[in-house]
This record gives sequence, C-alpha cells and structure tokens, in this order.
Amino acid sequence: MAPLSAFLPAGFDRARPLTLIAGQGLYPQLVAAAVRRAGVPLRLVGFEEETPPALVDSFPKDERRVIKVGQLGHMLEALQDFQSGSALMAGQITPRRLFKGLHPDFKATRILLSLKRRNAETIFGAIAKEIEALGIALLDARAFLDDQLAVAGCMTGKKFPIDADYLAHGIQIARECARLDIGQGCVVRKGTVLAVEAFEGTDEMLRRAGGFKTDEALFVKTVKARQDWRFDVPCFGQRTLETMREAGLKAAALETGKVLILDRPAVVQQARTWGIDLFGFA
Repeated sequence: MAPLSAFLPAGFDRARPLTLIAGQGLYPQLVAAAVRRAGVPLRLVGFEEETPPALVDSFPKDERRVIKVGQLGHMLEALQDFQSGSALMAGQITPRRLFKGLHPDFKATRILLSLKRRNAETIFGAIAKEIEALGIALLDARAFLDDQLAVAGCMTGKKFPIDADYLAHGIQIARECARLDIGQGCVVRKGTVLAVEAFEGTDEMLRRAGGFKTDEALFVKTVKARQDWRFDVPCFGQRTLETMREAGLKAAALETGKVLILDRPAVVQQARTWGIDLFGFA
C-alpha cells in the first residue's frame, strides 16, 4: 500500500481516528480534505472565534468539539472521547489570545504557571507533551500536505529576478533571525536588510518593508534550525501574496520541503498574474 505522506511516523495506524486541532484559515481546511481523501477517520477540535465555521459544520456533531482557547482539559477529554490514535495541529491561533483573552481551565493554568518562558513555542510544546502523555501521537503538521510544500527553483516558471549574491544574503539573514528565535522571515534589498519578522507576524513585516524603496526587494521565509514540526510550520498563502502586492514586493524565496504554500497551484498562478516571482531554495 502506498504511503499516505512522507511526514507520517512509521507504523501510523490509518484505521484509528485522527483528530484535527484546528485554528484559523485555509490550512486546517486543506488538511481535513487531504485526510478525508486518504480515507483516515477524522475528528475535530475547534476553537470559538478562531476555527472556520464551514470546517466545523462539515463534521457531524458527535465527531466535533468546539472549545474556548485555553480549555486544555476539554481538549484532552475530546481526544480521549474520540479514541484518537493521533492528532494534528493546523492553523494559527490569534497570537494575542495566547496572552490576553485566554480562558485557561485548571490544567492550562497549571501548565502556564510552570513555564519559565511564556511564548507560543513553550505553550504549544507543553500542550504537545500533555497530548502525547495520553498515548496519542502528535503528528508533523506537514503530514498529508506533501504536495503543498515549496519546491526547488523558480515556481512561477521564469528566471528568478534577484541576483544570486543578494539571494544568498537574504537567506543568511533569515536563517540567522530564525536561529536567534526572532522570526522566520525577512525582507532584504541589494544587500540591505529592510525588515525582519518578529511577534507582529509576516504581514506587518511586509507592510513595514513596503515603506522603503522596493525594486529588487526580496522576501525570504525559512525555518528554525530546531523546528518543532508538530505545531510550528511556516506558511505562505493568498493573504501573504496580497500583502506583498500591496507593499510593492515582487519576489519571495521559500525554503523547499519546509514552507507550506497553502493551495499551491492557486497561489502560484495568482503570483504569475500579479508579476510576483516565487523561488524555492534548499
């Protein structure tokens, strides 16, 4: 039998339910569609004011649970009630909700108080530990989306317009920012750093970069050296492309096999239409 995905663990049991822990946007919707095509039983844990309502409504009531952000105990109960063999986190939770407007139950409060550093990585890492303590495998969040990852070369089908030295400089800056855990992206222009991504996220960084001269500017998206693929997959989608267009940025370089292009065929086609070049680097 053909493997379902290169990112699934050995011995993955396709007969046991996989529970999708779904945040915002297209990402969890793509995962749900791919898992269903693969014939793996699927359940859902969604979040109020975060998970797309259409995704929630696509599940029978007894195969879904919608909770408030921070209700970790309810999430763990749902995973057990669904008799989940595995779980997969997909889709962003509004960053401010992790620190303000959170509704932590007793279990979440206990975990938060135990963290010496409180950021998205430590919070989700602690949640992952709780899930796996139940004997449920938390999957690489690229699983089932192998065909949505950035691939090598100019994906928009033309010669990439950025000079090789400037491309190498942008990759170096992005990787150093990722190593320092500042962010996973940057914008450079002819050897000058225009902006780096931090807590504000990719779109705000792109808007800031758009305030400078942007001819031959390059957006680079990479990953951390010790990326936790269970909950921290960098994504590039239609919204990012639209922000690039608004900011006057015409080129992006994305790390191959690691950056998810959400609905890659549609994004690549739209990029061609808008004259934006997409390049995959290793």
